[in-house]
Amino acid sequence: MTPHDQVRVMIVEDSLTARTMLKHMVETAPDLRVVDMARDPFDAAEKMRKALPDVILLDVEMPRMDGLTFLRRIMAQHPIPVVICSNHTQQGSAASMKALEMGAVEVLSKADVGALSKDDEGTQRVCHAVRAASQARISPKSRAKPKRTVRDFSPQKKQSPDVIMPARNPNAPAVVKTPPIIGIGASTGGTEALAKVLKELPVDCPPIAIVQHMPEKFTEAFANRLNKLCAITVREARDGDKMERGLALVAPGSHHITIERTGRAYTCRVIEGPPVSRHKPSVDVLFRSLSISAGANAQGVIMTGMGDDGAQCLLEMRQAGASTLAQNEESCVVYGMPREAVERGAAQSAVHLSKIASQIMSFDAEHLARVALKG
Repeated sequence: MTPHDQVRVMIVEDSLTARTMLKHMVETAPDLRVVDMARDPFDAAEKMRKALPDVILLDVEMPRMDGLTFLRRIMAQHPIPVVICSNHTQQGSAASMKALEMGAVEVLSKADVGALSKDDEGTQRVCHAVRAASQARISPKSRAKPKRTVRDFSPQKKQSPDVIMPARNPNAPAVVKTPPIIGIGASTGGTEALAKVLKELPVDCPPIAIVQHMPEKFTEAFANRLNKLCAITVREARDGDKMERGLALVAPGSHHITIERTGRAYTCRVIEGPPVSRHKPSVDVLFRSLSISAGANAQGVIMTGMGDDGAQCLLEMRQAGASTLAQNEESCVVYGMPREAVERGAAQSAVHLSKIASQIMSFDAEHLARVALKG
């Protein structure tokens, strides 16, 4: 791979140790190259006058100028994909949510900036975040496609959802009619996309289980932010939560979630396990559980993000009779996961972000009407 083909990365971080660590982690991948490092935003701005990187890894807390102020200036002057590196603290999580609102496309936990081994899970998360950011269409006024198509050079073995639960038996009888339930999966660009969808839902919407790729601890801050924005209740999932109308549960950043059925009721399970499709939580795990427990009573929605997490098990949902949707290319920040779903025949339709909420409520109304007719 030539330098021209590599994703060019700038690291803006006041700690020399962290800068060095991030550089080593990024450069374990042959498709990524650190072209500059800066100790603070003023140093970064001076270096960016000479050449702009493809992606910026940005610390939030720095001397002279904080990361959020610098991010605001980047988005106003030279919109560049930014990956935020933040602490697990409450203050760091809140700052990360603000950064995503302002245009950052990914968030990384500084807890991931540890071992340098190519097989280290944290290293793979850093490299995946940079690749995903390089594919992001960050300007809402311009829907131009990214300059390059990025391949995944990760050496990490990709586990299937079989490590968590076996696939639905295709000869199993259809699931009995139960109330409708929704599963949504998203990654890069998903935090703001999910906010747009959930804000449009009424207080009596069907129960929703959400997997958004995000580090541990940050999902709680994300759910709390959504709860303040939306008419419905949104919170981080806890093991044993009952799926109720008007409630959306967000998978914790360090665990998978599955949906179990008991009679006509659904329960959310928060479970341990290895990463699936290189993610924990994994959309594939959620969707597989819905294919088994809910069948035609469920709707699966796959949204913006890089990679293929969720595509295979969205197909399993469709084969079980579920309604399935993919966000369309035009409205995605990264058209990766939805593209995989469409190409595999997993999505019955591809819809604009602005139409997803109405599609959820249409499914809800049609399903409730069918259940009523069947008595």
